[in-house]
Amino acid sequence: MSLDLQTVRRVASLARLHLEEGEDQRLQAELNGILGWIEQLQAVDTSDVEPLSGAGGTAMPMREDVVNDGGRAEAVLANAPDRAGDFFAVPKVVE
Repeated sequence: MSLDLQTVRRVASLARLHLEEGEDQRLQAELNGILGWIEQLQAVDTSDVEPLSGAGGTAMPMREDVVNDGGRAEAVLANAPDRAGDFFAVPKVVE
């Protein structure tokens, strides 16, 4: 399938696109290229391919849900301006 200039201008009008002089020919080439790719995809034999409704049937790998501190307290607090043990020390806000 190939689009002529009149069809390209009609599509641009429906899409509310303002085309400058000569842009319609560039757009015609791009749209015809896209339609060519679609024709290539339609040529692929998919008769033995089962349709998919999504990846919902696949189980995601799960990790054990364990609460921990990450074991990186020293690395996290290395640049802290003030610390109290393994915690950030902050100035008192409410008196």
